[in-house]
Amino acid sequence: MEPIVPIAILSSLILGALIAFVAFSSYFRKRKSEVASIAKPAEAAAPNLKNSKPQQTKKSQSKPHHSHADKDLNKRHHPLDLNTLKGHGDSVNGLCFSSDGHSLATACDDGVVRVFKLDDASSKSFKFMRINLPAGGHPTAVAFVGDAYSVVVASQNLTGANLYMYGEDKPKSGDNIQQSKPEIKWEHHNVHDKKYIITLFGTKATHGAADGSTIIASSSEGTDIKLWHGKSGKLLGNVDTNQLKNNMATISPDGRFIAAAAFTADVKVWEIVYSKDSSVKEVTKVMQLKGHKSAVTWLCFTPNSEQIITASKDGSIRVWNINVRYHLDEDPKTLKSFEIPLHDSKGSVLSYDRLSVSPDGKILAATHGSLLQWLSVETGQVLETADKAHDGDITDIAWAPKPISVGDKRLSILATASVDKKVKLWAAPAL
Repeated sequence: MEPIVPIAILSSLILGALIAFVAFSSYFRKRKSEVASIAKPAEAAAPNLKNSKPQQTKKSQSKPHHSHADKDLNKRHHPLDLNTLKGHGDSVNGLCFSSDGHSLATACDDGVVRVFKLDDASSKSFKFMRINLPAGGHPTAVAFVGDAYSVVVASQNLTGANLYMYGEDKPKSGDNIQQSKPEIKWEHHNVHDKKYIITLFGTKATHGAADGSTIIASSSEGTDIKLWHGKSGKLLGNVDTNQLKNNMATISPDGRFIAAAAFTADVKVWEIVYSKDSSVKEVTKVMQLKGHKSAVTWLCFTPNSEQIITASKDGSIRVWNINVRYHLDEDPKTLKSFEIPLHDSKGSVLSYDRLSVSPDGKILAATHGSLLQWLSVETGQVLETADKAHDGDITDIAWAPKPISVGDKRLSILATASVDKKVKLWAAPAL
């Protein structure tokens, strides 16, 4: 009987272990089922979260994308906005067209003058000739001398205002303009002491005994204006406005008159008298435009050199007839007067910064800050307005002297320069 007892005990232990194993297995299966039932909703939710994030990101990114596109669209597609000349490294201070209208020179604060070829104003890119000024010089203005490969540049550095004439003895063809390397033909330093040259205008002198040579008028921020022979660099004359400070000065298209807008409300006009050998004999004051009530901010001659258009801080534009017998004391007359159609938030009339008349004498382009307007010279009516023509203040404007190709058309073109590092080309509005 004794051997049977251990066997019974062993059987009991095995049976107990089996019962415990079954119980624990049942328990773990139940827990696994509960855990699974909890995990499934979480797993189902996770894909929804993953899918929702890209949807939100895509949605949030789409708004600025469309907004940016719309912004560019608005900038590019003013009805008269034709093209933009990019590539300038800093503020563009001045520009000038060649006499044939196929070249446009720009003076940039990055120390470079660029001469662009405008065979087609609608081109996606433009070839240009690069002129690097001496180190430390900042170009403030530029004017062509006779051809599309010779330019006079006004430059400012720590010592004062300088003039450089760049040209080539044997100009290359238009296709090789980027390989052209104009050299300095003449230069003058400290031409207006340490004062800035604020405007530089050139024209082919054809009045009287003049031989068609290009003459240049440079105006300082002081009271002096100097006249130069474009090719030789010879100083031809010097006048003093005696009006505390010049706002600008320009020369008539035929090379006969110099006119200055200065600190006072009056505009002084000088005549350039040519000798029989085509040299400049003298520069004498011949008339004064009186009628504005405040300082004249800008003026320009009409293409026939017989009229002057002025803009004043008194809020008006005047068109003057200067084709008078001044030697018989006949005074210039105001032909028309218009109110400048710009007002500030308080309703006060604003003034224009710059003016330029189209080659046919019918359209006046005018600027105020970054705003550009076209007006009828005949009626003063606003033809078109570009409220934000540039992303910064407009620094210079000029009309091409002849129509330029735009695709299969030829249009009258206006160029504008700005502190936003761009030069824009605009079509003339319909009259």
